Amino acid sequence: MPEMPEDMEQEEVNIPNRRVLVTGATGLLGRAVHKEFQQNNWHAVGCGFRRARPKFEQLNLLDSNAVHHIIHDFQPHVIVHCAAERRPDVVENQPDAASQLNVDASGNLAKEAAAVGAFLIYISSDYVFDGTNPPYREEDIPAPLNLYGKTKLDGEKAVLENNLGAAVLRIPILYGEVEKLDESAVTVMFDKVQFSNKSANMDHWQQRFPTHVRDVATVCRQLAEKRMLDPSIKGTFHWSGNEQMTKYEMACAIADAFNLPSSHLRPVNY
Repeated sequence: MPEMPEDMEQEEVNIPNRRVLVTGATGLLGRAVHKEFQQNNWHAVGCGFRRARPKFEQLNLLDSNAVHHIIHDFQPHVIVHCAAERRPDVVENQPDAASQLNVDASGNLAKEAAAVGAFLIYISSDYVFDGTNPPYREEDIPAPLNLYGKTKLDGEKAVLENNLGAAVLRIPILYGEVEKLDESAVTVMFDKVQFSNKSANMDHWQQRFPTHVRDVATVCRQLAEKRMLDPSIKGTFHWSGNEQMTKYEMACAIADAFNLPSSHLRPVNY
């Protein structure tokens, strides 16, 4: 039997030496981020809470001991923090629980990342702005209108206070391959679109930049890989798709894509 070439032998047993930990890996963005790193020769470990098993590690981010152990055991080079309470109604109804996850857990994760020299990418949101004058630049002054936006902004501060080398990546409204419609603020509108016998008021005032999670995942990986070569990569970054739309325009686009009527959708200008 002919001998296998040496480089092929090495390829067979090649275990990626770059390690990334992805929080919220069961969510819409987290799944895409985990997949992106895994497919690009990173050793990716994802963690989640309710939906973690069997694919991901189960981790309660509010349990500081558990967070300490997973980070110190795995020794990641990069942590992408996708986990958050992002449902505005839940944040409003359970402000303390939302703040614990979006702010306190993020600050603790930043501290643990700093302790092992891991580069932390904290996923934030364009909800830290009021949405009246997009697109926003990194140096624009945040002015969140709702409690969700405020918790994400407070999370940013907690991260950067606990980890000077961390990055904040502010991203807009996301869509992608959902497991259920309410995973995305874009696809959740499908219910209003499909029930054309009932008129629906849609926001036609706030300009948004709907963005595919696959693109955000690629940006996270590129940011991580640049940082491996250049330690000055840190601070606040913005990234979004190019197409500017209101929720009313998104709903009309969904109706058009599925060949459904849109006359029952009512644009509301605040």
